[in-house]
Amino acid sequence: MTGRAALRLSRLRRVASEGRGDRPAEARGGKPRRRGAQPKVVALGGGMGLSASLAALRRITGDLTAVVTVADDGGSSGRLRDELGVLPPGDLRKALAALCGDDDWGQTWARVIQHRFQSQGDLHEHAVGNLLIVALWEQLGDHVQALDLVGRLLGAQGRVLPMSAVPLELQALVKGHDPDRPEDVVTVRGQATVALTPGEVQSVQVVPADPPAVPEAVAAVLDADWVVLGPGSWFSSVIPHLLVPELLDALTETKARRVLSLNLAPQPGETEGFSPQRHLEVLGRHAPKLALDVVLADEAAVPDRDSLTDAAQRFGAAVELAPVARTDGSPRHDPELLAAAYDRIFRMHGRIGPWR
Repeated sequence: MTGRAALRLSRLRRVASEGRGDRPAEARGGKPRRRGAQPKVVALGGGMGLSASLAALRRITGDLTAVVTVADDGGSSGRLRDELGVLPPGDLRKALAALCGDDDWGQTWARVIQHRFQSQGDLHEHAVGNLLIVALWEQLGDHVQALDLVGRLLGAQGRVLPMSAVPLELQALVKGHDPDRPEDVVTVRGQATVALTPGEVQSVQVVPADPPAVPEAVAAVLDADWVVLGPGSWFSSVIPHLLVPELLDALTETKARRVLSLNLAPQPGETEGFSPQRHLEVLGRHAPKLALDVVLADEAAVPDRDSLTDAAQRFGAAVELAPVARTDGSPRHDPELLAAAYDRIFRMHGRIGPWR
């Protein structure tokens, strides 16, 4: 790590520590934690992939932090972002809903914040949770404090943080975007567009190119026992975390073990035709210094185990195959099965922590 990066991380640690100050865990959106009682886990991603991971992880630890991408520019989030200049709240809302408990209170609030209005007017398709989050941002003037307050209202079993304090624009270099010019490479802008783009995504970047990380997110990564990256839309939800320099520095420096959770199937448009090992290859191109400890994949989604093992070894990682998909045949993770896989990884690939 360069001297500049080390100084930047030191500053972020100090700011995050001062920000936490005298606030107890309850005021930060989480439960009071008996030190050493359970693993400290940070999950990074966005959208439904991160939600699946959080729904599983909250079953095995109460010390859980979600670090969420802020590049969404579609739907309700995009409209609020354009009109008010705020961070897109949609992926943050989904993460909060995933952290709601299975009791009546948690499930009621999960449904409420996910509810979308249906009308012929301006409220059409706006999600209740998006409006609540943005209202609190305007009232409190603090992204983290507002999200912690929403978490307390919902009884969320963990904390939700944005990865950056500014809204980001995602840009992708796409080969064959125009089917009549299959060899041409063009720039596609916007997360919603990148996620469904025809052609082959070569690489992605964010604008601004050096966005500030949220200090509390950096502090959580540095203080974690385990960091989980993925599953999710590879170029638009997973890789963007590696494009925030302070966050990438933290992921590189942290003493935590790092798990990469692969998708159950390629995503139409964004990763059409990608093999599991291809997902690792493009991740490595965007963050060549990133090391991993474990790559988790569904055993039925890996046709070539040797190739995946070779790709994982380039990151220093072992491959864990486990049944983590729902039994209905849809490409969605089953929270209980995914929780069992994470729990096994935490026990088998890390120290047998004092939480056991």
